[in-house]
Amino acid sequence: MKRFKALFVMAVCGLLLSACGNLGSSSGTSTGGSSTNKGTQLTGQAASGDYQSVIKNGRYVTSKSRRVNVTQNDNQFNLKSFESGLLTVSKKVYSPSKYIFEEGQYLNTSTVQNWLGRKSKSNPDGLNPVNNGKTGANTRNPIYLQQIEEQDFMKQSGKKLTLSGVTVGLGMNSIDYYQKKKFGSTFQTKISKAESAREGRQIANEVLARLRQKPALKNVPITIALYRQAPNDSLVGGSFFSYSNNKGGATKVNSWKPISEKNYVYPTTSSKSNAGNSNDEASFENFKNQIQNYFPNLSGVTAQAHYTNKQLTGMNVSITTQFYSETEIISFTQYLQQAAQKYLPSNAPIDITVSSTEGVQSFLSRDNGQKKFTSHVFNSY
Repeated sequence: MKRFKALFVMAVCGLLLSACGNLGSSSGTSTGGSSTNKGTQLTGQAASGDYQSVIKNGRYVTSKSRRVNVTQNDNQFNLKSFESGLLTVSKKVYSPSKYIFEEGQYLNTSTVQNWLGRKSKSNPDGLNPVNNGKTGANTRNPIYLQQIEEQDFMKQSGKKLTLSGVTVGLGMNSIDYYQKKKFGSTFQTKISKAESAREGRQIANEVLARLRQKPALKNVPITIALYRQAPNDSLVGGSFFSYSNNKGGATKVNSWKPISEKNYVYPTTSSKSNAGNSNDEASFENFKNQIQNYFPNLSGVTAQAHYTNKQLTGMNVSITTQFYSETEIISFTQYLQQAAQKYLPSNAPIDITVSSTEGVQSFLSRDNGQKKFTSHVFNSY
């Protein structure tokens, strides 16, 4: 669960500096006893295993291509899973104890938009294949690359931060959605895993070569990770399937390392189970049935389950209620603490969010290695 929380912590710290705690100042000035907010600061670590991130001149440093991926995705689960998963890949290479995180500063909005487009006379930088003029699902050239994200990693020496690594994520489509005419019906081109991997590796080579043309990136290590998007109607995001570490100066990807990750939704809806683990699915079903028997005003109980190397490594449970009083929410949350500890899998961190049409009403969480859940009920004055 820590990887999901890391991006949230970074964003909050960037917007609310006063809430970030003891900021490690790497440079700055003050005049007459009042800070000028000039120079560079660090947010500090909210939890072990998270990156510190960069604040410059009193503001969190946002990505140069901010919000491009938001406009590229019809499934917000893909967006969130891509961002948090890329951070996890980065941690494999750039340890949070040695590196400082900064949003991508070398791929700006226009560059990313051009790269995500089709290659054409008007857009020679497009990384997706040219439009061959065909509209059949098996004859048209599909859009393979759907999203791009850059993450930068700095090392601190005294008061100086030096760029020491970059990670770039490439989000590859499993299904290309398209229209034969504007505002017409939506059609689909399915893209196999093998085809997605092949195209992704070719695109990665081109991306690496282009990044090396930037003076600041010529000699820094660059990690490129490939992600397979889930369909637009999926209730869970896709997952990363391989990554490559490339030493400073390398202009071609030489080797890839596999990533064994998969996301599932419980309860499964198909007759043929798509569960990551039948025991985990059964545990969730027991938990769901138990709380629905005792509290009938529940309109939905679902879970996102994340597996690494076929082992459950995280679960997000969402519960939608129709409660109307705070005492009902308090009682329900108290019961959830007992039921979750008894029925849900004990070998992974779990977050439980209780929501209604009024918003989030309570939240429960258990980190890896813990037995009991902590909880908080959101009230109002």
